[in-house]
Amino acid sequence: KQWYQRRVRGLKRLDFMSLQRRRERYMVIHMWKLHQKQVSSDLSINFEDKGRRGFVADTPSISRIGTNAHQTMYDESFAVMGPSLWNKLPARINKLDNFEEFKRALTSFFKTIPDEPPVKGYARRNNNSIVDWLKDAGRLRVEAMTQVQERTS
Repeated sequence: KQWYQRRVRGLKRLDFMSLQRRRERYMVIHMWKLHQKQVSSDLSINFEDKGRRGFVADTPSISRIGTNAHQTMYDESFAVMGPSLWNKLPARINKLDNFEEFKRALTSFFKTIPDEPPVKGYARRNNNSIVDWLKDAGRLRVEAMTQVQERTS
């Protein structure tokens, strides 16, 4: 465990993101290019301006009748992960039109979220995906608000 902690501290000191986080960053950058129509898409990913939430991407639907292995492959595909990651971005980021500004804002946003890659043999809080971290943060915020409401009742 100490070896792992030293390694993670070393990566943080060097200001590197984990491979998983870099892969997710690339997916979001590609989604931006799809949104800006700089690359063609054969995945039927559509974007809709939701005002305060910014641009939201549609996730293609699939029948849930397949095997677990097929479902896992589908859930981890770009067609699903790309829109899921895109939809977690704040509107101030996903509405940016300039590519360099977008990349800078995206990197800053990603660095505000813990980056603790899974290590075989060690317990982990979640899968380290941006989607999981933000889902956990939302759940914790709701739990905290519920506790405050219970105390005031």
